[in-house]
Amino acid sequence: MDAPTLNIEQKRTLYRDGYIVVKNAVSQELVQKALDRIKGARKGESLWNDATMTDLVNASTITPILHDVMGQFDPPTHCQIGVRKRSDPGEHFNNLGYREKDQPYYGAESHVDGSMTIAVPQQVQEGSPDEIYRRYIASGPKGDLGRSPEVIGHNMVPMFEDPAMTLGLGSFTAFVFVCLNDQMREGCGQTALLPGAHHVVERFFRQQYEENGCVGVEGPGWPRLNHDVPNRCGLVYLPEAVRNEFIDDTSESTPDGKRWPRPTQILMEPGDACITVYQIPHSGTRNQHGTESRKTIIFRIRNKKRQPDIIVNGVSDHPDRGQMGEWLEFEEGNDPWERSKQAMCNQWDEWEGMADVVAEAEPGTPARPSATG
Repeated sequence: MDAPTLNIEQKRTLYRDGYIVVKNAVSQELVQKALDRIKGARKGESLWNDATMTDLVNASTITPILHDVMGQFDPPTHCQIGVRKRSDPGEHFNNLGYREKDQPYYGAESHVDGSMTIAVPQQVQEGSPDEIYRRYIASGPKGDLGRSPEVIGHNMVPMFEDPAMTLGLGSFTAFVFVCLNDQMREGCGQTALLPGAHHVVERFFRQQYEENGCVGVEGPGWPRLNHDVPNRCGLVYLPEAVRNEFIDDTSESTPDGKRWPRPTQILMEPGDACITVYQIPHSGTRNQHGTESRKTIIFRIRNKKRQPDIIVNGVSDHPDRGQMGEWLEFEEGNDPWERSKQAMCNQWDEWEGMADVVAEAEPGTPARPSATG
């Protein structure tokens, strides 16, 4: 029996939109085992390395599909347990610096993964932009280290991936979102994506790299904080150059009149999986209309060829560093941050089964340097 694969039309959709929903990618038996494990979990128990969760990829059709369309990868040993309880619009400040209730599209905070997130101040900040910036980065788990690659967020992501502070994002190759309960109605806490924005993000990364070799947050055109928001200390989750390409007259606004890109909520049933490229902006959303907690298990996968000797656990969005920001050892001549920059700027290099579709969509495009070259 042939291994499951994406057909040519699905691959074209993945190229165009940056994601594809695979119906019934995971058997109902595996779904039920995961649900039973979540239901039976003790208070405070972490299931991020439980086999019933990692089997959603390791024992399902997702593995052969990814092998075909992307390439080889480390079987996940960990995952993100994406359970969102039902909630009404909130008064608290979100990561963007706005009241949660005022953020359009069920509170979507579209972002590119791998960014340091320190808990957002819940009081309106005073002082100059520099004072607010320094106070913010000093409020992380490690305290006041100044502007440094040793700073990590409450999400355990380093402020910068490299010692020279030229790479402001962690990265990988593919997201996998596995749906465990009914998410066919908008407003049930499901993942929201900006279809097609992965092309714009890739182009933006290239522009950053060409300007001064710095990529990601605090690179050209991407400040870390926005002080023109209600709490004066909101994260810039998407650079304006990317945001502006997805704004039109139908875009909803926050009370200050700022328009926001309209994401597509990904509607799935139990056992469905959404596979995306790393570069696509995405967000969780508020579970306002759900009748139960939203349950999505999230995996971050990296093509093995970027760093063959490094084990990627399946949850980390910064695998060039340890899970808690530790520095890893690389052999002489292996610059992990340069390899990651190249992969971020050339997103299809790590999708080995997409070569024909990319060539069809981008005729005449010169061969790109390999992410390992």
